[in-house]
Amino acid sequence: MTALTPRPADAMQQVLDAAAHTPALRRAGLVAAAAALAGVALLGVAGWFLTGAALAGLLGSVAAFNYLLPSATIRLAAVVRTGGRYFERLWSHEAALGALATVRVQLFGQLASRDPRATRDLMLGDGVARLTQDVDALEDAIIRSPARPAAIAGGVLAVLLALLAGPAPALLLATGLLALPRLAGRVATRMVDGPAAEAQARASALKALVTDQLAAGAEIAVYGLADPVSSAVIAEAAAMDAARARMVRGEAWLAGVLVAAGPVLAALVAAAAALGGASAPLAALAALAAAGGAEVQGAFIRARGKDAALAAARDRLTGLGADTVLPAPAPVGEALTIAGHQLLPGGRLALTGASGSGKTRILESLAGWRADAPQSLQLGGVPVAEIAFATLGARFACAPQSPVLIAGSVADNLRLAAPGLDDAALWDALETACLADDVRALTGGLDHWLGEGAGQFSGGQRKRLSLARALLARRPWLLLDEPTEGLDATSEAELVRRLGMWLDATGTGLILTSHRPAPLALTGQRIHL
Repeated sequence: MTALTPRPADAMQQVLDAAAHTPALRRAGLVAAAAALAGVALLGVAGWFLTGAALAGLLGSVAAFNYLLPSATIRLAAVVRTGGRYFERLWSHEAALGALATVRVQLFGQLASRDPRATRDLMLGDGVARLTQDVDALEDAIIRSPARPAAIAGGVLAVLLALLAGPAPALLLATGLLALPRLAGRVATRMVDGPAAEAQARASALKALVTDQLAAGAEIAVYGLADPVSSAVIAEAAAMDAARARMVRGEAWLAGVLVAAGPVLAALVAAAAALGGASAPLAALAALAAAGGAEVQGAFIRARGKDAALAAARDRLTGLGADTVLPAPAPVGEALTIAGHQLLPGGRLALTGASGSGKTRILESLAGWRADAPQSLQLGGVPVAEIAFATLGARFACAPQSPVLIAGSVADNLRLAAPGLDDAALWDALETACLADDVRALTGGLDHWLGEGAGQFSGGQRKRLSLARALLARRPWLLLDEPTEGLDATSEAELVRRLGMWLDATGTGLILTSHRPAPLALTGQRIHL
């Protein structure tokens, strides 16, 4: 058998690549480039037009100056720039929403299909917080991606316009536009990337902490722990705020570099044009084109400023969506061995012992939910940890001590065991679990909506619903963790009686844990841990 071994898979990059080839994002890139070309042309032509018109007025040759064509060009460029920016946002958001609709389904499918033993840490609040945060980073990356073609198009046009004033201004501008991303990258690396990564990690930790504390809200209130819990949340929030403050200061320095780049490049290009003997209108055209080129470069550089957050999200999402080399399903024998005790098919065993002795870990390891049972577990002579989850799932049905129920109807929760079961089968399982009368009293019966976590059910009712679901799975072995907890003595006795009849009729094997003596009557063997 092959042990569980993670194999890296860049799910984030796969989604980014897929989004990049969507028609919507290609359209967004084209209109972003058109908007950048229009913006640079607008500034360059405006500089040439205003300077030329001023000189014509000073020289008294206004009548000979053609102002209609450049003014029309300026207005057309303004319209194209405005329309291009609008459609860029429209289509980039369309591409992002489409990609996110896909990635959410893909990630859920990957997580749901993976071996629970390899994803146990992802089922906690931190996993949910990371997933939400990383999807947001993915959306931002897709929306900002048209900045690259816009920067290229705008930079090329700016250099071509500067070339009208001479080779020296064009060469100077090209050098400046190429150097600007490197300079901004150095500032970002020194002052933004580290604080941004820390802020991302702190935000994830804070979300996980708040999620966990909210889940335990009732216990926190009952035991008077609100103040220390609040202090822990406040401390984590303060650490996140401090990291964000450092990140914002770094972003301010980066923004300062980008703001200063336009005027500095414009002044240098104007000086080079003047020294090269270019006319004033052409020098103005080159200078304002340089400012426009720096502006579109700035948008691209600001998008690249999010690379640290995106890289951190990519690393985390890779962990969430990583493929895993799992044990391949293979035939195994039916005999079950627990801590040296062998059970043949149909056998019944009770695990007893003090809290913390490992009873629950044994049941959940047999179910394939974890791999840290303190005792040796074998099925057909093969260690359970080396058996594929699919194989274990076909052998064991588990009703855990803390059952997980979905936000759906009673029938929805029961049919998780075997989709397609008819109502008669559901009622039979509810009768065995002593829950049928409770369900009949609900509005809608089997179709009654339970809501998130079946909060309207008591703890005992949730456990019995989970038990009914396990019965419906019809596996060779039934795993029950404290099945009668929360029941009064009369209800407990009736449940034990009905379970005994069901086990006799089906020949299903049983392994249970219980601190109460009544359920132990169902078993013929016991192991004290």
